[in-house]
Amino acid sequence: MSDQAPEPIFPDDAVAGADSIPAPRRWIVLQNVHEVETWIDTYNRELQAVVFRHKMNTVNAGQGICFTLELGGEIYLHTTPEGQILLDVSEEAAWAAPVISAAANVPAPAGSVWVLPPDTLTQLILGLSGLIATSQFVLRHEYRLGRSQRPY
Repeated sequence: MSDQAPEPIFPDDAVAGADSIPAPRRWIVLQNVHEVETWIDTYNRELQAVVFRHKMNTVNAGQGICFTLELGGEIYLHTTPEGQILLDVSEEAAWAAPVISAAANVPAPAGSVWVLPPDTLTQLILGLSGLIATSQFVLRHEYRLGRSQRPY
């Protein structure tokens, strides 16, 4: 008998295809906190299934989601083991900075990477929801953080 916990088992239909990352999904605008919290729960489960199928090391690998914005640019979202939120905002999506600041109630950073407290995720997704065109899982994203900025 092993002391190790059993690996989680995900149903075969948990994600689209065992060997591929699901294609970008057209975004459905979330209207309220309940819809956002439901989306967060579903996203977390599906991301875990994708990571499991790709047998990736989940420690600091930058798994998360990429939001493509209706008016251009991408925002990569990742949460750290401590629950902090990392956003990597592409140059083309810099126009969304005031929305991110307002939704998370934080000033814009000097660079393109935002480090947000854990309790801002729901408000952030609700604030960005009307700006998102598609979402797609990302299994590895290198956040452009200097060593002094790294939250983990």
